[in-house]
Amino acid sequence: MPTLKEFLRSEVKPALGCTEPGAVALAVARACAELPDRENVAAVRVTVSANIYKNGMAVGIPGAGGARGNAIAAALGAICGDSSRGLEVLAGTAPEDVAKAEAWVKEKRATIYCDQDRGGVYVLASVFTPEHKAMCLIEGSHSNIVKVTADGETVFEKERVSGSSSGFADDGFPTKFADVLKMADEMDAEDEDFIWEGVEMNDRIAAAGIKPAGGGSLQSSNFALVLRDDEKVGDFVPVSLEIRTTASAAAEARMSGVQLPVMSSAGSGNHGITAIIPIAVLGRRTGKSRTEIAKAIAVSHLATSFVKRNLGRLSPVCGCSVAAGAGAAAGMTYLMGGNYDQICAAMSLLLSDIAGMLCDGAKESCALKVGSASSEAYCAMEWAMSGQHLAVPQGVFGASIEETVANVGRVSREGMKTVDRVMIDILDERHRPNEENF
Repeated sequence: MPTLKEFLRSEVKPALGCTEPGAVALAVARACAELPDRENVAAVRVTVSANIYKNGMAVGIPGAGGARGNAIAAALGAICGDSSRGLEVLAGTAPEDVAKAEAWVKEKRATIYCDQDRGGVYVLASVFTPEHKAMCLIEGSHSNIVKVTADGETVFEKERVSGSSSGFADDGFPTKFADVLKMADEMDAEDEDFIWEGVEMNDRIAAAGIKPAGGGSLQSSNFALVLRDDEKVGDFVPVSLEIRTTASAAAEARMSGVQLPVMSSAGSGNHGITAIIPIAVLGRRTGKSRTEIAKAIAVSHLATSFVKRNLGRLSPVCGCSVAAGAGAAAGMTYLMGGNYDQICAAMSLLLSDIAGMLCDGAKESCALKVGSASSEAYCAMEWAMSGQHLAVPQGVFGASIEETVANVGRVSREGMKTVDRVMIDILDERHRPNEENF
């Protein structure tokens, strides 16, 4: 069984922009690092799984001035990507890099191929110069580089850790939720500081979303005037609305390509937003201590991973709502003094409510789903703390939290396995060039 410290370092990481195009850029940049003549890249070819393809098709790329998609990310990975920065690989993007990347995509110098038979995280980047070729494979999780080759020679390869189709390694993570919760008791001062780095990171991007530099966003137009007046928050804004607005603002800014990192959870920045921000907002509003808030966020990360391991790294179901929403419900219930049964009740209420929420790719409207999940998680906490719960198994709700989570995972894996193909067809039709214009 991993320690809490090992779990946090593995599953809670900074990420700049959406992690799917981030993984594409990382694979390309790592391959380019093996080229002696990187400045002469002639072509970039990337094969990705259906999940990576769908999630990266229409999302904004950080620092790219509104440019979107996996192909732009691949081009930028070659032009200015720094693989040593992990999922912050495009942190150094400049306007001139974006203009060059857009030209590469238009010229089909950087292209993306979808392998519809592959699920989960899979990115195989091939980079060509007139004299050399390098390749990098990322598999399992977004920053998990498993093989790098240069001119046909393997220069790096790591042992494939056995794991399930979920994309999570068989690392001994508990299968009983009671054992998962016990891991939070291991939190020390170093863990607390690390968790607060995530709070501060996600607060910054939420502020950018509420008050965007260019003006005009879902969150700024609806709530900014109220939320900017700190004196009014406690008196006039319900905590559920502050939670919804703050989480939504962070997700909208991130999906729009704001060049600020977020602290991710279970391999996703939007998961991290949902898992962290509701607990931080509620903790501040109720006067909880720094340590109390940090420990509740640790519970949220752990519960998110517990659900996510049943859904898979990438899934037809919206993980930032379903998995991280359940995590947020668990964390807020823990924060407010809930016992084990109340924590499980809150998670089950949330899962019974939004278990089938669809993932239709990464883009600004993810903010709506993040906001819905965050506010519903708060409601689930309130219901659980007041003694409300589902009395008998019904629908996906099972006799235990383990059974409920397994049912939600089965619906996603088995019941919705054709959803991604249909969704990709819809997105392809929208983004496919119109032949009449040529």
